[in-house]
Amino acid sequence: MISDQDPIVAIATAAGRGGIGVVRVSARQPLDGLIQALLGRALVPRHAHYLPFRDADGGIIDEGIALSFPAPHSYTGEHVLELQGHGGPVVLRRLLARCLQAGMEMGMRLAEPGEFTRRAFLNDRMDLAQAEAVADLIDASSEAAARSAAASMTGVFSAEVNGLADRIVHLRMLVEATLDFPEEEIEFLEKYQARETLAAIQADLARLLSQARQGAILREGLHVVLAGQPNVGKSSLLNALAGFDAAIVTPIAGTTRDKVVQQIDIDGVPLHVVDTAGLRETEDTVERIGIERTWAEIGKADVIVHLLDATRPGPELDAAITSRLPPRTPVLEVVNKIDLVEDGQIGQAQAAGAKRLPVSARTGQGLDALKRELLAIAGWNPSAESPYLARERHIHALLTAANHLELAAGHAAQSDRVLDLFAEELRLAHEALTSITGEFSSDDLLGVIFSRFCIGK
Repeated sequence: MISDQDPIVAIATAAGRGGIGVVRVSARQPLDGLIQALLGRALVPRHAHYLPFRDADGGIIDEGIALSFPAPHSYTGEHVLELQGHGGPVVLRRLLARCLQAGMEMGMRLAEPGEFTRRAFLNDRMDLAQAEAVADLIDASSEAAARSAAASMTGVFSAEVNGLADRIVHLRMLVEATLDFPEEEIEFLEKYQARETLAAIQADLARLLSQARQGAILREGLHVVLAGQPNVGKSSLLNALAGFDAAIVTPIAGTTRDKVVQQIDIDGVPLHVVDTAGLRETEDTVERIGIERTWAEIGKADVIVHLLDATRPGPELDAAITSRLPPRTPVLEVVNKIDLVEDGQIGQAQAAGAKRLPVSARTGQGLDALKRELLAIAGWNPSAESPYLARERHIHALLTAANHLELAAGHAAQSDRVLDLFAEELRLAHEALTSITGEFSSDDLLGVIFSRFCIGK
């Protein structure tokens, strides 16, 4: 039975060869015996010691730096030992096995994914939003995402959330104290300016939600699917956006048989652009499978770029494609190959509600406008305040809190004011906010969050 009380050990550096490799140990009990067995001497806390790491027979496994962090002054809040040696996979596995052998009497086991950070959360070294930001910093795919993750990791986002929660608690305190004196309920809202206080909290929550949404865009990116008939230039457009030849381009219809995914960054926002097989009727079995996969990708898209060919008359097939596109997914109609026609001669009919942009994948004309439009669809605002790298659950919690505050405002506006309902909505809003930092979080939620971390972190 796995327990948070067990001593744990793991290789904390990425798999493969490298100049440096780290093995990390964390335990509630002191690690003096393990340190003596591995290193043959005691360590001065928080001092780097260069010395050999030894096997059970006294032979040298490796030489490197050993660091000891006694509790509670460590990453996990427990006693921590870090062994920094050479980054070869064989030597690191030997060192890991030696730690397990020397720590057998303590009950040492291999760490689960994210278990070191989970223990940091459980031991109040960081809150849940900060712990999630650790994984987001590791996984950041752009400089902007890394900066936002670092801000969240240092507690900036949590401080904003906690500040709002504290203001709600103060208002709850006043309300619930008034409930004990019913004769004062009528005067409460005016006496303590409760409506104005609530409105200010709502305004600040809306601002935080806007920043969190920006951060969610940075974290998740935008899933963009290029769709259209064969040979309209989908692969050429992908290559133009990527800045290199990510997809094969030929004049032969049906060249692209399966999806090609390429991540690009626009103003620091990651876009996952998917080139797909051309949509048409075909008897070719392999191409038909590719077309089925294209429709599957279209169903998962955040935005669909429906590519048209400026040189082709007759929009019948494009109209058939448009009729099958998901009705709630934003669609950009992009007319390619405008360098091959004269101005004003683009003869494609425009679908109702779709935005149309002329481009040339070959010359680059119109690409900047296309990039700006994709960012606008994503909801990205480059002039907004620096975002926090938020997750979907953070957005959901903020929205839930906003909804409860809106209901509370409704109760405050009624002529027959019901302060107990007002207080209940404040309580629910407070609970939603504190779920972000982990004050009210189930074990199941923690298991899901930390299982997605890398081992050793």
